[in-house]
Amino acid sequence: MTRFGSYRPNVWIKPSSGEVCSAHHDKWKILIKEGSMSKTEKHLKEAFAGESQANRKYLAFAEKAREEGYPGVAKLFEAAAAAETIHAHKHLRVLKGIRSTRENLEEAIAGETHEFKSMYPQMIEDAKAEGHRQAEISFTYANEVEKVHAGLYEEALKDPENFPVKDWFICRICGYTIADEPPERCPVCGAKKQNFMKVE
Repeated sequence: MTRFGSYRPNVWIKPSSGEVCSAHHDKWKILIKEGSMSKTEKHLKEAFAGESQANRKYLAFAEKAREEGYPGVAKLFEAAAAAETIHAHKHLRVLKGIRSTRENLEEAIAGETHEFKSMYPQMIEDAKAEGHRQAEISFTYANEVEKVHAGLYEEALKDPENFPVKDWFICRICGYTIADEPPERCPVCGAKKQNFMKVE
């Protein structure tokens, strides 16, 4: 089966057009083999996954550099991360992975739902079985937050044109996402209100 890199395990390439689509979409419940794709398509998928991961990794490196007192290095990592985002977006566009907002919301819902229903539960069980407590916590936090994200996307999909512009706040510990005002305590990880950051 061909998956869209390792970035979203529910995204597939429609073989007739090369269009990227969700495995959960009734219209495109198609499983295809790697052999049916061109080398360039495979390279684009691999490049998209690699650039996406590099962006996240460099932002984490920038945060660590700033903590250790290297602001110049932090800014360098942030600049490189921004460049990797440009690369990833270009690869995704060539793969026709960006469609209408309604279709993008549908894909986002499918991706988040896959994660909290299938992907993370298995990962949590494996981490428990292997006694990897830190991984179990990390997977559990992500699993709970993906449920929230799916719900928010579903709400937006009902009426995208009138979905309001809001202030959004993210828990720095687990990623819990909420609009308007952060809670006194994060409902996922229990972090205090001051651990929330506003999305600019």
